[in-house]
Amino acid sequence: QVQLVEAGGGSVQAGGSLRLSCAASASTWSIYCMGWFRQAPGKQREGVATIRSDGHTSYADSVKGRFTISKDNAKNTLYLEMNSLEPEDAAMYYCASYNAYGSTWYRDCRFGYWGQGTQVTISS
Repeated sequence: QVQLVEAGGGSVQAGGSLRLSCAASASTWSIYCMGWFRQAPGKQREGVATIRSDGHTSYADSVKGRFTISKDNAKNTLYLEMNSLEPEDAAMYYCASYNAYGSTWYRDCRFGYWGQGTQVTISS
């Protein structure tokens, strides 16, 4: 069982930046993959970025070049640095972790542990 707690959401103007964090109850060094997802009102949840235990990262096309996923294994914390934010980035952002029995597949990773989410609001 992995518990995940997100923080860092808030309201920012378009073009601004935010950094989300996700504290994990397990060692992030040993977790095969972790990621960020988001869900806007009326839309399906979508993958944003993933990072594997070997450091390999992947991004949704819509955020490439603007968002950066990283993790600090010493702090067991996952991050999502978001720059040049656009109104379309407004959503509830969720941290997720690998689970062998998870029901969500994204970028060759199976996710099954989820945080409670942190809200990102963008004003234009």
